[in-house]
Amino acid sequence: MDLFVNKMTHYIPEVVVPNSYFKNLNGLDDQWILSRTGIKTRSKVKEGENTNTMAIKAVEKAVNDLPYSIREIDLIVAATYSPYDTVATAAHTIQNKYEISGAKCLSISSACSSFINAMEIVEGYVKMGKAKKALVVASEHNTKYSNDSDPQSGHLWGDGAVAVFVSDERYSDNDAEILSIYTEGLGNVGKAMEAVHLFPRDGGITMPDGRDVFVNACHYMVEALEKAGSMCNKSLNDFTYISTHQANMRIISHIAKEQNLPEERFLSTIEKWGNTGCPSCVITLSDNIKRIKKGDLVGLTVFGGGYSCGAMIMQY
Repeated sequence: MDLFVNKMTHYIPEVVVPNSYFKNLNGLDDQWILSRTGIKTRSKVKEGENTNTMAIKAVEKAVNDLPYSIREIDLIVAATYSPYDTVATAAHTIQNKYEISGAKCLSISSACSSFINAMEIVEGYVKMGKAKKALVVASEHNTKYSNDSDPQSGHLWGDGAVAVFVSDERYSDNDAEILSIYTEGLGNVGKAMEAVHLFPRDGGITMPDGRDVFVNACHYMVEALEKAGSMCNKSLNDFTYISTHQANMRIISHIAKEQNLPEERFLSTIEKWGNTGCPSCVITLSDNIKRIKKGDLVGLTVFGGGYSCGAMIMQY
């Protein structure tokens, strides 16, 4: 059964935090942060914003430009590891706001891989005939949990959200066909159980072993993309653009070099918005959507703490 992305939008909070902010907090200066992460600034919510409000903002940017009524949505999946509420999730909040009667609502968490996992859930529901029009929202309020004074990872995090409308029909030439989706849990790999943590009441979000994250992210983001490619007879050289999880610019550069791919094929937003978590690969694609032309093959690939990986291939 075919699956198409009918609309994709993103929301980034207005507050901008420059590298210079961290100098007095953890002693890290602008050039040190930039050279090791590729980050110059990062996004941060203002007072009153949270994971759910950002998800709504992303949906609001799309709702008046959909080829069907939002009330026709029959499945809403929220992807996040930083929920505002684990009971009334972002999915339920959107259902409430738009009075989407009868829709299935759920939330998925697989660290920074959560968006791709959410898309695979949609794929399963559609193929089982249990949904026809779905909405996936991915939203992270990293700065709710991050410790700015933490010299290991306090300077990495940004906030943001995406909304992706998916159906079993193509409605316009701008729709992208989803050719394949692949995900894999990696909890048995490396230092998966200790490399990244988010304890809401005990230290917040930390990354005590960034080196292990770096090594495994470089390996498994490529492997996931290759496995997704093999499902639809595509290779790494076939991609017009690749949008990875925006964790560190050095990871992107390393992958490009190791795979002998031009770095300009890799879309990036980490310089201006930091690590926005599971929506980051889609935020980056949405931000660069004007560069995408009909016929372009686009690969999304992600790696998450815990560990996990995933990839999705789309043809425009």
